[in-house]
Amino acid sequence: MCESTSSLPPGATTWLEIDQGAIRSNLRLLRGLTRPPTKLMTIIKADAYGHGALATARSVLAAGAHALGVAGLGEALELREAGIDAPILVLSFVPPRAVPTAIEHRLTLTLFDAAQARACEQEARRTGRRLKAQVKLDSGMGRMGTLVEDAPAFQEQLAGLTSLQPEGCYTHFPQADEDHDWTREQLRRFLAAVAAMRRRGAQFSTLHSANSAATLALPESHLDLVRPGIALYGLSPSDTVPLPSGFRPVLTWKTQVVQLKDLPAGHSVGYGRAWTAGSSTRMAVLPVGYGHGYRRAPHQSANVLLRGQVAPVIGRISMDKTAIDVSSIPAARVGDEVVLLGRQRSARISAETLAARFDSSNYEVVTGLSARMPRLQLSTC
Repeated sequence: MCESTSSLPPGATTWLEIDQGAIRSNLRLLRGLTRPPTKLMTIIKADAYGHGALATARSVLAAGAHALGVAGLGEALELREAGIDAPILVLSFVPPRAVPTAIEHRLTLTLFDAAQARACEQEARRTGRRLKAQVKLDSGMGRMGTLVEDAPAFQEQLAGLTSLQPEGCYTHFPQADEDHDWTREQLRRFLAAVAAMRRRGAQFSTLHSANSAATLALPESHLDLVRPGIALYGLSPSDTVPLPSGFRPVLTWKTQVVQLKDLPAGHSVGYGRAWTAGSSTRMAVLPVGYGHGYRRAPHQSANVLLRGQVAPVIGRISMDKTAIDVSSIPAARVGDEVVLLGRQRSARISAETLAARFDSSNYEVVTGLSARMPRLQLSTC
């Protein structure tokens, strides 16, 4: 049985159910993949990949996570204002003018290059306090961060910035779910750069590199801390790095039947009249569409689950409405729950199934679920 720790607004017709028990269980499984003293920083950026950042933060910290990783300052401040006291690393760019706010709220910012570090130093000096920071090195990702070959020169400049407190250093892997040899070479380059920085005075207490795929497949990359994201939510990083047995999907996406009607043969459905009934058809209307994240797809037909059976989508998905054919489900009634993503009885629609429809990834599916839908938090399932 599932026990709810929140309630749906009276007018909710489309919603997400988040199994916090599954999050805690997945976190414990991730902890079991590492050896002490390696710690876990759980990545809860983008509203915890669409699952709800605050509830997720509370669950993972209760289950043994050491720190949280977020994308931007706003995400970090929301957690602090809600009473989350754990270490928080802001992974993406924060304007230097926001440094005093970061210091006030005990946040750790990322230093990407010398110019940004000098700007942060200037703002921190004005407060009379030091800014906690971690250094990001680019070992092959090709995005933000100082190139590993430039790391020694970067350290020489950091050494003179006394209002900064660089506590750690990290890198990120672009192919840990595909090319393990390349990823191992990245790790080697990263560690060599860190060693060169330490010879020039760097005093990093924490090194980290492992995302979900590396946490699962490359134990040599675990270092002092791992940064699982997608795996926490019970979703595989890729087909080549599947989740081990025991991990559970966390999210179920539900809506309900709001109208039933019989269409005569020849009657069309939806914009563009893209679907026409070839024979008499029992149709149900669902109050969900691309405005919720149930996107139109470039290929493959869509299905939903109703009364444990598969019902095909008919016609174009619109912003707030979707039509399904329930001719083979005569027991369907207005008010019936419909599952768009997740399990209903013995049937299941996975994030990977939707990703294939959208020509996308499971990451994009869950992070693209609109904030207009309430998240119903379930404590145990």
